[in-house]
Amino acid sequence: MNEKGIAMVIALVILLVLTLIGFSSISTSTFESSITGNERVGTDAFYAAEAGIQVGMNQIPATTAISVTALGSGSSYWSGGPSDKASPKPIYYLGLYKKEATELNWGYRRYQVDASGESGGAIKQVESQVIRGPILLTTEYNP
Repeated sequence: MNEKGIAMVIALVILLVLTLIGFSSISTSTFESSITGNERVGTDAFYAAEAGIQVGMNQIPATTAISVTALGSGSSYWSGGPSDKASPKPIYYLGLYKKEATELNWGYRRYQVDASGESGGAIKQVESQVIRGPILLTTEYNP
């Protein structure tokens, strides 16, 4: 039986398998780094939208639009949806809201704040509804 050179063949096969495992590991690491980068950019966009929500909530009862505001990290936010960046939308006044178990002459005002945030090409939108009050109701239902 001729076994000369079999060790070299086995060594080459093992080397080929280890090379394939190495290439697979490099590919997986590159893909995971890309996913992590996308996650970070998306998270930054979400936090930018949250900043827009906070600005909107702080300006209520005024319902004016929040203009595009740049943040220090290259992110920005505005009121409205992703397509409203060129002309931000105002905060919505949803009308009066009566809670159960409250007196008849007291109510609350409802608002909806929509804000979008952008960072590194990722855009996220956040919506929040705010109830303010109680307010004394009169016969007129003006906000």
